[in-house]
Amino acid sequence: MKNRIHELRKSLKLSQQEVAELCHVSRQTINAIENNKYDPSLSLAFDLAKALHTTVDTLFIYDETL
Repeated sequence: MKNRIHELRKSLKLSQQEVAELCHVSRQTINAIENNKYDPSLSLAFDLAKALHTTVDTLFIYDETL
């Protein structure tokens, strides 16, 4: 699953640390999700969407080829 976290985070001028604090996770977790090395839980996906002022559907892109 791909995501738009990096793109949306940059457009809001937020650091990985700031997003991590809003979502109560580590900066390393945000980095791993941005780099498609970790799929967040459903709860964290909703927290990320809220922090980035978007929806889960917009934030995550399902790629059938993965």
